[in-house]
Amino acid sequence: MQITKEDVLSALSEVYDPEIPVSIVDMGLIYKIDVDPDNNVDVDMTMTTKGCPMHSMITYQAQKRIEKMDGVGKVKVNLVWDPPWSPDMISQKIKDRLLKDEE
Repeated sequence: MQITKEDVLSALSEVYDPEIPVSIVDMGLIYKIDVDPDNNVDVDMTMTTKGCPMHSMITYQAQKRIEKMDGVGKVKVNLVWDPPWSPDMISQKIKDRLLKDEE
């Protein structure tokens, strides 16, 4: 069975920034997902700031969650800083929830 980008996104939606109860997908931290024909997965992700004290833990959790996927091959999670993350990258679903919480 071929793993898709959507499969990987679904798995990564279960990984949360421990400081914010929002998934790394909804935070807009996932920049790129490539899956080759052998189901090897290569992910580029970022953090909200370069000084994020949790970056090692979050990238480790992302790697381990992808490795749990049935049929996955090799997994590589790359921490990148370009382009820099901004709040504009947060999913609309989360933006709407935050606005609702402010009312």
